[in-house]
Amino acid sequence: MALNIATFKTRALTAVIFVVVMLAGLLWSQWSFFILFTIIHFGCWFEYQKLVSLIDPNYKQVTPFHKYGVMLAGWCLMLYFTSDSIHFFGIRLAAIGWWMGIIFIFLLPIIELLFARQLELKNIGYAAFGLVYISLSWGLMMNLRSIDQVWLTKTGHSYNMGFIIPLAIIISIWINDTMAYIVGSLIGKTPFSKISPKKTWEGTAGGAVLCIIVMGLTTYWIGFSWGNGAVIAAIAAITGTAGDLLESKLKRMAVVKDSGSIMPGHGGFLDRFDSLLLTTPFVWLYVTVIMK
Repeated sequence: MALNIATFKTRALTAVIFVVVMLAGLLWSQWSFFILFTIIHFGCWFEYQKLVSLIDPNYKQVTPFHKYGVMLAGWCLMLYFTSDSIHFFGIRLAAIGWWMGIIFIFLLPIIELLFARQLELKNIGYAAFGLVYISLSWGLMMNLRSIDQVWLTKTGHSYNMGFIIPLAIIISIWINDTMAYIVGSLIGKTPFSKISPKKTWEGTAGGAVLCIIVMGLTTYWIGFSWGNGAVIAAIAAITGTAGDLLESKLKRMAVVKDSGSIMPGHGGFLDRFDSLLLTTPFVWLYVTVIMK
């Protein structure tokens, strides 16, 4: 297939801008991290609700308060999970999220009962799934970033866990996706799933193995725990692939190619962060239960 120069330029420019914005948000400060994932949170919600409306046209009938109220309620989860790490005029964002969340817990059901044309339990189910799928995941990502713990290596280097772990998750997913694509392109023959025909067992397995090896060696080289690095990579490889398949399933049900068009040539927010959405809760469990 001939290379389309215009398409290649669009994809390359979008990729560069995406990487710059992501790095700035991830590395600058906790506030930039919070703002970055706030934008991602609402972007994912808009696309999720669009997909649900295509899958079930009845969801288009939900009230604006339901549509935007659920997004804001989910954002309250993000605020709450910042713990004590971020303050706004001396007030903890976690406290703001807690009290706003309490208000939404009372208001959402009441207004839904008063103003909805017809109360549909399945619409409540769609909203609940979105809160777990999107808002809880990004809330737990904020919680990982708020970890105030230093890892001191034998060589004397110290690493802030709240800084290292989110980066380790994102880098692991990027390595897994890249290696799976390369291995699948070279030796992939056996289809992995009907949901995503381009994936192969060879590519998926190769990507996971290489991801674990690369992350294990990298963390060993910088003096961080290579065992924890390898486990995080393994979790990211397995759950990241599952997250990609889940979003692909939603798109197939909605009969669309991409979840959105915010990034020309690359799709939307859900297309870019589907793996991270499912990986974050499992890494959070490992970090909070095993590593601590």
